[in-house]
Amino acid sequence: MGDPGGIGPEVLVKALAEPDIRKAARFRVFGAASAMERAADLCGIEPDWWRVDRDSDLRSTTVSHPVVVIDSGGEGPFEHRACKRGGELSFRFVEDAIAEAKRADDDPLRADAICTGPISKHAWSLAGRGKYPGHTELLATRFSAKRVGMYFDSPKLRVILATAHIPLMDLRNALTIGRVFDAIDLGYEACRRFGIENPRIAVCGLNPHAGEEGLLGDEETRLIEPAIKVAQDHGIQARGPFPGDTVFGRAVQGEFDLVVAMYHDQGLIPVKLLGWEHAVNVTVGLPVIRTSPDHGTAFDIAGKGKADPGSMIAALRLAAKAARSPNPAGA
Repeated sequence: MGDPGGIGPEVLVKALAEPDIRKAARFRVFGAASAMERAADLCGIEPDWWRVDRDSDLRSTTVSHPVVVIDSGGEGPFEHRACKRGGELSFRFVEDAIAEAKRADDDPLRADAICTGPISKHAWSLAGRGKYPGHTELLATRFSAKRVGMYFDSPKLRVILATAHIPLMDLRNALTIGRVFDAIDLGYEACRRFGIENPRIAVCGLNPHAGEEGLLGDEETRLIEPAIKVAQDHGIQARGPFPGDTVFGRAVQGEFDLVVAMYHDQGLIPVKLLGWEHAVNVTVGLPVIRTSPDHGTAFDIAGKGKADPGSMIAALRLAAKAARSPNPAGA
């Protein structure tokens, strides 16, 4: 569900009311049933799901139902702001989903994919969970993943990040040849998983004009170009580094299937500008599929019935599609 005080409950209720989503998979929602019911009432949607307590023995009887809400959130109302309670609950919801995905393959309660609603990083910090800047870092830790990447899939543009939730001023010390190569490689695998057999990958520079031959910074020649060469030696069609102010337009025009961005906002600004309502965040490198809407908690409009469910619909649809698809070689 994400933070029960954000727009997560509302976009989830709206998405699960879509007929094609209901047919795509069986859904178990870890969250606060009262927040779901309030959102449904606010949006004029009939609550047609099963509700079962998180610790109830009845959970095993619900596996065949289309939508089951696993209630572990207590009663509302929930504050529409970052607060300790919202952080504690949203962290617990994710931990419960992770536990479900870790079940044995033959366990009927095992989850084939995880789709996470938006959380507040500040709320997680207030709840004492500040060591995890977000879902990506928590999932990587819980699944002991050696490398993970934030990949964004949208109708017009695909992007993967070489670095994610770190301060901009720390980039110089965080960026390495290995990090850039990992982003290229993980992005290549993600594109193949989602149907692009031999993806064409553009790699951004870090500095303006991609360093201007060293006049505006040496990260391009020192870190990015060697990573591209390693990727090419592995048979990946990677090119660059390209200036960040032009490469996304070239990708939108069809020259590239994926852009590797060096830092969070370099990649996320074009994705959200071109289609935030349909973009999906995918954590690549995990042993389980994980998708998420590309937006945050939007506390300012939570509880008002104004939230657009488009990104949540796209995230659920992509998770179901990926869960049904066989892994290509190397992915």
